[in-house]
Amino acid sequence: MTTLRLATFNVENLFARWRFQEGVNPADANTRGWIVDQTHFVELGQEDKAITGAAVGEIDADVLALQEVENVDTLKHFRDRSLGPGKYPYVAGVDGNDNRRLIDVAVLSKLPITHIRTHQHHLDPANPTQGLFSRDCLEVDVEVGTGLSKNTVTIYVNHFKSMEGGRSQTRALRERQSAKVMEIVTERFGQSSPGDSPFVILGDLNDYMETNGDGSPGIDELVGWDQVQNVVTRLPEGDQWTHYWATGDEYRQLDYLLPSASLATATQTTPEIFRMGMPLRAIRYKGPRFMGVGLDKPKASDHCPVIFDIEVG
Repeated sequence: MTTLRLATFNVENLFARWRFQEGVNPADANTRGWIVDQTHFVELGQEDKAITGAAVGEIDADVLALQEVENVDTLKHFRDRSLGPGKYPYVAGVDGNDNRRLIDVAVLSKLPITHIRTHQHHLDPANPTQGLFSRDCLEVDVEVGTGLSKNTVTIYVNHFKSMEGGRSQTRALRERQSAKVMEIVTERFGQSSPGDSPFVILGDLNDYMETNGDGSPGIDELVGWDQVQNVVTRLPEGDQWTHYWATGDEYRQLDYLLPSASLATATQTTPEIFRMGMPLRAIRYKGPRFMGVGLDKPKASDHCPVIFDIEVG
Protein backbone atom coordinates (compact mmCIF):
# COMPACT_ATOMS: atom_id res chain seq x y z
CA MET A 1 0.00 0.00 0.00
CA THR A 2 1.06 3.58 -0.74
CA THR A 3 -0.31 6.49 1.26
CA LEU A 4 -1.65 9.44 -0.74
CA ARG A 5 -2.12 12.62 1.29
CA LEU A 6 -4.99 14.34 -0.49
CA ALA A 7 -6.61 17.66 0.40
CA THR A 8 -9.24 20.06 -0.92
CA PHE A 9 -9.15 23.78 -0.16
CA ASN A 10 -11.29 26.72 -1.27
CA VAL A 11 -8.61 29.42 -1.07
CA GLU A 12 -11.12 32.31 -1.38
CA ASN A 13 -10.23 34.69 -4.18
CA LEU A 14 -6.66 33.69 -4.99
CA PHE A 15 -6.34 36.59 -7.42
CA ALA A 16 -3.51 38.55 -9.02
CA ARG A 17 -5.30 41.90 -8.95
CA TRP A 18 -4.05 45.38 -8.23
CA ARG A 19 -5.20 48.82 -7.17
CA PHE A 20 -3.69 52.27 -7.60
CA GLN A 21 -1.63 53.59 -4.76
CA GLU A 22 -2.73 56.76 -3.00
CA GLY A 23 -2.18 59.91 -5.04
CA VAL A 24 -1.55 58.13 -8.36
CA ASN A 25 -3.25 59.62 -11.41
CA PRO A 26 -4.55 56.72 -13.57
CA ALA A 27 -3.75 58.72 -16.71
CA ASP A 28 -0.10 58.93 -15.65
CA ALA A 29 -0.02 55.25 -14.79
CA ASN A 30 -1.29 54.45 -18.27
CA THR A 31 1.64 56.08 -20.09
CA ARG A 32 3.50 52.76 -20.31
CA GLY A 33 0.49 50.69 -21.35
CA TRP A 34 -0.68 49.48 -17.92
CA ILE A 35 2.60 47.78 -17.08
CA VAL A 36 2.34 46.64 -13.47
CA ASP A 37 4.68 48.96 -11.62
CA GLN A 38 4.96 48.97 -7.84
CA THR A 39 5.31 52.75 -7.88
CA HIS A 40 1.76 52.91 -9.26
CA PHE A 41 0.06 49.73 -8.08
CA VAL A 42 -0.12 47.57 -4.95
CA GLU A 43 -1.20 43.94 -5.04
CA LEU A 44 -4.47 43.16 -3.29
CA GLY A 45 -4.74 40.59 -0.53
CA GLN A 46 -1.05 40.08 0.20
CA GLU A 47 -1.63 39.43 3.92
CA ASP A 48 -4.36 36.88 3.13
CA LYS A 49 -2.12 35.13 0.59
CA ALA A 50 0.70 34.89 3.12
CA ILE A 51 -1.60 33.10 5.57
CA THR A 52 -3.03 30.92 2.77
CA GLY A 53 0.54 29.97 1.84
CA ALA A 54 1.28 29.10 5.46
CA ALA A 55 -1.80 26.87 5.53
CA VAL A 56 -0.83 25.08 2.31
CA GLY A 57 2.69 24.55 3.64
CA GLU A 58 1.44 23.19 6.95
CA ILE A 59 -1.02 20.81 5.26
CA ASP A 60 1.80 19.43 3.08
CA ALA A 61 -0.52 17.39 0.86
CA ASP A 62 0.82 15.22 -1.93
CA VAL A 63 -2.09 16.41 -4.07
CA LEU A 64 -4.04 19.57 -3.32
CA ALA A 65 -7.32 20.36 -5.09
CA LEU A 66 -8.13 24.08 -5.08
CA GLN A 67 -11.17 26.24 -5.69
CA GLU A 68 -11.38 30.01 -6.34
CA VAL A 69 -8.09 30.32 -8.24
CA GLU A 70 -7.98 33.10 -10.83
CA ASN A 71 -5.91 31.10 -13.35
CA VAL A 72 -2.91 28.77 -13.60
CA ASP A 73 -0.41 31.62 -13.94
CA THR A 74 -1.70 33.18 -10.72
CA LEU A 75 -1.46 29.79 -9.01
CA LYS A 76 2.12 29.26 -10.18
CA HIS A 77 3.09 32.73 -8.96
CA PHE A 78 1.53 31.98 -5.58
CA ARG A 79 3.29 28.61 -5.43
CA ASP A 80 6.70 30.02 -6.31
CA ARG A 81 6.47 32.93 -3.87
CA SER A 82 4.79 31.15 -0.96
CA LEU A 83 5.99 27.55 -1.25
CA GLY A 84 8.98 27.46 -3.61
CA PRO A 85 8.92 26.29 -7.27
CA GLY A 86 10.17 22.81 -6.41
CA LYS A 87 7.40 22.07 -3.88
CA TYR A 88 4.60 21.27 -6.34
CA PRO A 89 6.12 20.72 -9.80
CA TYR A 90 2.84 19.52 -11.33
CA VAL A 91 -0.04 21.95 -11.89
CA ALA A 92 -3.40 21.39 -13.58
CA GLY A 93 -6.08 23.92 -14.37
CA VAL A 94 -8.30 25.04 -17.23
CA ASP A 95 -10.16 28.35 -17.54
CA GLY A 96 -13.76 27.45 -16.73
CA ASN A 97 -17.28 28.80 -17.01
CA ASP A 98 -17.25 31.54 -14.36
CA ASN A 99 -17.51 34.75 -16.40
CA ARG A 100 -18.60 36.86 -13.41
CA ARG A 101 -15.96 36.26 -10.73
CA LEU A 102 -13.43 34.59 -13.07
CA ILE A 103 -12.56 31.85 -10.56
CA ASP A 104 -11.47 28.35 -11.51
CA VAL A 105 -10.62 24.99 -9.96
CA ALA A 106 -7.07 23.67 -10.10
CA VAL A 107 -4.63 21.09 -8.72
CA LEU A 108 -1.15 21.32 -7.21
CA SER A 109 0.68 18.00 -7.06
CA LYS A 110 4.00 16.58 -5.94
CA LEU A 111 3.12 13.46 -7.95
CA PRO A 112 3.03 13.15 -11.75
CA ILE A 113 -0.22 14.21 -13.41
CA THR A 114 -0.79 11.91 -16.37
CA HIS A 115 -4.20 13.00 -17.65
CA ILE A 116 -6.32 16.15 -17.51
CA ARG A 117 -9.88 16.49 -18.82
CA THR A 118 -12.27 19.39 -18.54
CA HIS A 119 -16.04 18.94 -18.36
CA GLN A 120 -16.97 22.59 -18.67
CA HIS A 121 -18.48 22.01 -22.13
CA HIS A 122 -21.52 20.12 -20.75
CA LEU A 123 -24.64 22.23 -21.17
CA ASP A 124 -27.31 22.69 -18.53
CA PRO A 125 -30.40 20.72 -19.65
CA ALA A 126 -32.62 23.33 -17.96
CA ASN A 127 -30.84 26.18 -19.78
CA PRO A 128 -29.10 24.82 -22.89
CA THR A 129 -27.36 28.13 -23.66
CA GLN A 130 -25.39 27.90 -20.40
CA GLY A 131 -22.69 25.58 -19.15
CA LEU A 132 -23.88 23.13 -16.50
CA PHE A 133 -20.89 23.49 -14.20
CA SER A 134 -20.49 26.85 -12.51
CA ARG A 135 -16.73 26.52 -12.92
CA ASP A 136 -15.75 23.03 -14.04
CA CYS A 137 -15.62 19.42 -13.01
CA LEU A 138 -11.88 18.98 -13.59
CA GLU A 139 -10.81 15.36 -14.05
CA VAL A 140 -7.16 14.69 -13.17
CA ASP A 141 -5.25 11.39 -13.08
CA VAL A 142 -2.37 11.23 -10.61
CA GLU A 143 0.34 8.57 -10.59
CA VAL A 144 0.77 7.15 -7.08
CA GLY A 145 3.64 4.88 -6.04
CA THR A 146 6.48 3.46 -8.12
CA GLY A 147 7.42 0.23 -9.83
CA LEU A 148 5.09 -2.69 -9.19
CA SER A 149 3.13 -0.60 -6.64
CA LYS A 150 2.34 2.14 -9.15
CA ASN A 151 -1.35 3.06 -9.37
CA THR A 152 -3.49 5.80 -10.87
CA VAL A 153 -5.97 7.73 -8.74
CA THR A 154 -8.49 9.95 -10.52
CA ILE A 155 -9.75 13.06 -8.79
CA TYR A 156 -12.75 15.16 -9.80
CA VAL A 157 -12.39 18.75 -8.60
CA ASN A 158 -15.66 20.66 -8.26
CA HIS A 159 -17.01 24.03 -7.17
CA PHE A 160 -20.79 23.91 -7.42
CA LYS A 161 -23.31 26.74 -7.70
CA SER A 162 -23.32 28.91 -4.58
CA MET A 163 -26.36 29.47 -2.36
CA GLU A 164 -26.27 33.19 -3.18
CA GLY A 165 -29.84 34.18 -3.96
CA GLY A 166 -31.25 31.54 -1.60
CA ARG A 167 -30.60 27.88 -0.91
CA SER A 168 -33.98 26.74 -2.20
CA GLN A 169 -33.77 28.96 -5.29
CA THR A 170 -30.37 27.57 -6.32
CA ARG A 171 -30.90 23.96 -5.22
CA ALA A 172 -31.99 22.56 -8.58
CA LEU A 173 -28.75 23.51 -10.32
CA ARG A 174 -26.67 21.77 -7.68
CA GLU A 175 -28.88 18.71 -8.15
CA ARG A 176 -28.14 18.70 -11.88
CA GLN A 177 -24.43 19.24 -11.26
CA SER A 178 -24.38 16.34 -8.79
CA ALA A 179 -26.14 14.03 -11.23
CA LYS A 180 -23.69 14.93 -13.99
CA VAL A 181 -20.66 14.20 -11.80
CA MET A 182 -22.09 10.75 -11.06
CA GLU A 183 -22.70 10.21 -14.78
CA ILE A 184 -19.13 11.27 -15.64
CA VAL A 185 -17.72 8.82 -13.09
CA THR A 186 -19.87 5.90 -14.25
CA GLU A 187 -18.99 6.58 -17.89
CA ARG A 188 -15.32 6.30 -16.93
CA PHE A 189 -15.45 3.40 -14.48
CA GLY A 190 -18.59 1.45 -15.43
CA GLN A 191 -22.26 1.45 -14.51
CA SER A 192 -22.36 -1.56 -12.21
CA SER A 193 -19.74 -0.87 -9.51
CA PRO A 194 -17.70 2.27 -10.25
CA GLY A 195 -16.79 2.44 -6.56
CA ASP A 196 -14.46 -0.53 -7.07
CA SER A 197 -12.11 1.85 -8.92
CA PRO A 198 -9.72 4.36 -7.30
CA PHE A 199 -11.25 7.83 -7.63
CA VAL A 200 -12.14 10.74 -5.37
CA ILE A 201 -14.83 13.40 -5.90
CA LEU A 202 -13.98 16.51 -3.93
CA GLY A 203 -14.30 20.27 -3.64
CA ASP A 204 -16.66 23.00 -2.50
CA LEU A 205 -20.16 21.68 -3.19
CA ASN A 206 -21.73 24.84 -1.71
CA ASP A 207 -24.44 23.01 0.22
CA TYR A 208 -24.89 21.07 3.44
CA MET A 209 -26.74 17.85 4.12
CA GLU A 210 -29.22 19.08 6.73
CA THR A 211 -32.78 20.03 5.82
CA ASN A 212 -33.99 23.15 7.61
CA GLY A 213 -36.08 26.27 7.08
CA ASP A 214 -33.84 27.24 4.18
CA GLY A 215 -34.70 24.05 2.29
CA SER A 216 -33.23 20.65 1.55
CA PRO A 217 -29.83 19.80 0.08
CA GLY A 218 -29.21 19.67 -3.64
CA ILE A 219 -26.17 17.41 -3.24
CA ASP A 220 -27.64 14.51 -1.26
CA GLU A 221 -27.74 12.08 -4.20
CA LEU A 222 -24.00 12.57 -4.77
CA VAL A 223 -22.83 12.73 -1.16
CA GLY A 224 -25.06 9.78 -0.21
CA TRP A 225 -24.17 7.72 -3.31
CA ASP A 226 -23.26 4.18 -2.29
CA GLN A 227 -20.21 4.25 -4.59
CA VAL A 228 -18.45 6.89 -2.45
CA GLN A 229 -18.14 7.82 1.22
CA ASN A 230 -18.29 11.22 2.89
CA VAL A 231 -15.33 10.55 5.18
CA VAL A 232 -15.93 13.76 7.17
CA THR A 233 -18.78 11.88 8.90
CA ARG A 234 -16.09 9.78 10.59
CA LEU A 235 -15.45 12.81 12.79
CA PRO A 236 -17.63 13.73 15.78
CA GLU A 237 -20.75 15.54 14.61
CA GLY A 238 -19.76 18.87 16.16
CA ASP A 239 -16.40 18.77 14.38
CA GLN A 240 -17.65 18.23 10.83
CA TRP A 241 -17.94 21.90 9.82
CA THR A 242 -15.68 23.37 7.12
CA HIS A 243 -17.20 26.86 6.76
CA TYR A 244 -18.45 29.55 9.11
CA TRP A 245 -21.15 31.98 7.95
CA ALA A 246 -21.48 34.93 10.31
CA THR A 247 -25.02 35.73 9.13
CA GLY A 248 -27.04 33.23 11.11
CA ASP A 249 -23.94 32.08 13.04
CA GLU A 250 -23.83 28.85 11.01
CA TYR A 251 -21.07 26.24 11.07
CA ARG A 252 -21.60 23.90 8.10
CA GLN A 253 -19.87 21.32 5.97
CA LEU A 254 -19.66 22.82 2.46
CA ASP A 255 -16.38 21.13 1.48
CA TYR A 256 -16.32 17.42 0.70
CA LEU A 257 -13.81 14.66 0.07
CA LEU A 258 -15.62 11.61 -1.27
CA PRO A 259 -13.30 8.66 -2.01
CA SER A 260 -14.65 5.72 -3.92
CA ALA A 261 -16.03 2.88 -1.83
CA SER A 262 -12.91 0.75 -2.41
CA LEU A 263 -10.53 3.53 -1.30
CA ALA A 264 -12.71 4.35 1.71
CA THR A 265 -12.80 0.71 2.79
CA ALA A 266 -9.03 0.39 2.46
CA THR A 267 -8.50 3.51 4.57
CA GLN A 268 -9.87 3.34 8.09
CA THR A 269 -8.32 6.54 9.45
CA THR A 270 -10.23 9.78 10.02
CA PRO A 271 -9.78 12.94 7.94
CA GLU A 272 -8.52 16.24 9.29
CA ILE A 273 -10.24 19.61 8.97
CA PHE A 274 -7.52 22.25 9.19
CA ARG A 275 -8.63 25.48 10.86
CA MET A 276 -5.48 27.44 11.75
CA GLY A 277 -6.24 30.01 9.05
CA MET A 278 -9.86 30.66 10.03
CA PRO A 279 -10.83 34.19 11.14
CA LEU A 280 -11.22 34.85 14.86
CA ARG A 281 -14.99 35.37 14.48
CA ALA A 282 -15.33 31.57 14.06
CA ILE A 283 -15.26 31.17 17.83
CA ARG A 284 -16.23 27.49 17.86
CA TYR A 285 -12.63 26.72 16.91
CA LYS A 286 -10.50 26.92 20.07
CA GLY A 287 -7.18 25.73 18.65
CA PRO A 288 -4.08 27.67 17.54
CA ARG A 289 -4.16 30.09 14.61
CA PHE A 290 -1.47 31.51 12.37
CA MET A 291 0.10 34.74 13.51
CA GLY A 292 -1.67 37.74 12.00
CA VAL A 293 -5.13 36.18 11.59
CA GLY A 294 -7.78 38.85 12.28
CA LEU A 295 -11.39 38.99 13.36
CA ASP A 296 -12.49 38.76 9.72
CA LYS A 297 -9.34 39.66 7.78
CA PRO A 298 -6.64 38.76 7.15
CA LYS A 299 -7.23 35.01 7.00
CA ALA A 300 -6.31 32.00 4.91
CA SER A 301 -9.89 31.58 3.68
CA ASP A 302 -13.48 31.44 4.85
CA HIS A 303 -13.30 27.68 4.16
CA CYS A 304 -11.26 25.01 5.94
CA PRO A 305 -9.13 22.51 4.04
CA VAL A 306 -10.18 18.86 4.34
CA ILE A 307 -7.27 16.39 4.40
CA PHE A 308 -7.33 12.60 4.10
CA ASP A 309 -4.45 10.12 4.00
CA ILE A 310 -5.66 7.47 1.56
CA GLU A 311 -4.24 3.95 1.30
CA VAL A 312 -3.76 3.09 -2.39
CA GLY A 313 -2.74 -0.28 -3.74
